[in-house]
Amino acid sequence: MSKDRRGLLIILSSPSGAGKSTLSRRLRDWDFSVRFSVSATTRKPRPGEVDGEDYYFRSHDAFEAQIAADEMLEHARVFDNYYGSPKAPVEEAIAAGQDVLFDVDWQGGQQIRNSVLGKHVLSVFILPPSMAELERRLIARAQDAPDVIEARMAKSRDEISHWPEYDYVLINDDLDKTFEQLKTIVTAERMRISQQPDLVARVRQLNKEFEQRD
Repeated sequence: MSKDRRGLLIILSSPSGAGKSTLSRRLRDWDFSVRFSVSATTRKPRPGEVDGEDYYFRSHDAFEAQIAADEMLEHARVFDNYYGSPKAPVEEAIAAGQDVLFDVDWQGGQQIRNSVLGKHVLSVFILPPSMAELERRLIARAQDAPDVIEARMAKSRDEISHWPEYDYVLINDDLDKTFEQLKTIVTAERMRISQQPDLVARVRQLNKEFEQRD
């Protein structure tokens, strides 16, 4: 975290099984100051979940009021519950020079890019090397029933079609290599002109010093 720059809104998206969650964990292990965006939801807390850490738990009325007040960067209704990213904690983090990591789908990413904080977004889409490898990874992680894996595979085609909307696209054929590429991108993007709030003042000072030499 650095107060010499604004934080980034780092969006990682991919079809399920392409490596997005693993890369997110590695990014946070690499730099502990990278903050994972805590989502708000209207679903009930599960055992052990803590409000403000796992999710911001809200009633339907409270969530809809936040939507109406434009207090959500992005939101979606999944079955009978809302999920979304509150704007205020993100604004506070990037003003303090803290990067915020979003693990969202293309729809959430699109809403964040189109928000008032869009100029601070760094978006990366993770592609699998092949559909056969994607299916193999889904089966190998042994988290889903065969019908769920089939549904994830079917959904992946639509998700992959949105790759041109992102700033960068990485093909995750080797996890270590892909993570090195991701670190390079984040390091460079932190120095983007829009992320350096004091840059104009520094250049003005240089020009002033030139004038004093004349």
